Amino acid sequence: MSASPRWKQRPPGSNWGDFGPDDQQGRMNLITREKVLQGVAEVREGRTFCLSLPLDFPGGNVLNPRRHPPVIRPTVRNGRPNMNYRLFQDDPEASDVISDDLVVMHLQYSTQWDSFAHVGQLFDADGDGFPEPVYYNGFRPGEHVVGPTDVADAGVPQGLLPTGSSQARALGIETMAEHGVQGRAVMIDLHAHFGRAHHAVGYDDLMRVMEADRVMVETGDMVCLHTGFSQMLLEMNRQPDAHTVEHSCTALDGRDPKLLQWITDSGLAVLIADNYAVEMTPSRKGHMLGCCATLPLHEHCLFKLGIHLGEIWYLSELAGWLRANGRNRFLLTAPPLRLPGAVGSPATPIATV
Repeated sequence: MSASPRWKQRPPGSNWGDFGPDDQQGRMNLITREKVLQGVAEVREGRTFCLSLPLDFPGGNVLNPRRHPPVIRPTVRNGRPNMNYRLFQDDPEASDVISDDLVVMHLQYSTQWDSFAHVGQLFDADGDGFPEPVYYNGFRPGEHVVGPTDVADAGVPQGLLPTGSSQARALGIETMAEHGVQGRAVMIDLHAHFGRAHHAVGYDDLMRVMEADRVMVETGDMVCLHTGFSQMLLEMNRQPDAHTVEHSCTALDGRDPKLLQWITDSGLAVLIADNYAVEMTPSRKGHMLGCCATLPLHEHCLFKLGIHLGEIWYLSELAGWLRANGRNRFLLTAPPLRLPGAVGSPATPIATV
């Protein structure tokens, strides 16, 4: 147990303090130099795969009504749009044509990483019998993760010079970027066994798939789950059908205690899927009465264990190649944006085989 000043007791089954009282890296600590070398050793063909959807997918806001596609606009130069800007307008001797743009982006709209500041829980970390809101390793809202109380300071900003209004002073996504996200990854191809059936995959299902495909997960591995969901989004071409999206493809059963225990025991460093939330949402009803997490796998990974979640990745092309070549391991390079204070980030991961 840690002598952390932020908590007196930690959640059951958590690893708070195991990597130090002020740790913000969680199980990224398990991606050591040896794990990077193991990933490099999987490179035999020199072939690369982009594991990101185009970042304007899925299109619309069917997956999440609070998230919208990115908006790209030109910057302003001398009172004019700075796109195809002829510099001779300012200097008759200049021949340059300049384009410069900006983007308004919901950071978790498409292919993304979740930081540990993305999901916390109500938990009695003080040991006084009253639960309070906390994040991984006891970091606190209002002190370490701050934001406005006025809705006017939230959402898409207005004006040419908007100011920021929220910040993860601890547990921001930049801590993941600073560690460096590169190492050995392992593909578990759920789509090859379940197709696009809408099915919550529990521990028993997962073990059958891994045994059939001879998949081994070792400490520090980055685990990828191929469900075919992002391939389906591509086929919908930015016009996702709500019913199809909600009733297709597999996702992990976050209510399965054996599955959660396997995530703990496996030593996996990060957990990635090509579906919306890695876990099935909405989750099935819990067996316990009273307050419980609506996203139980997020609670287990982000809050208790410090396991970053990757969501809405594009894995189909890579999964097909790996299966055709009798492989399931590869080198993964997948840094988020080094954007201080953000609770999530788009990603453009690269697999090398």
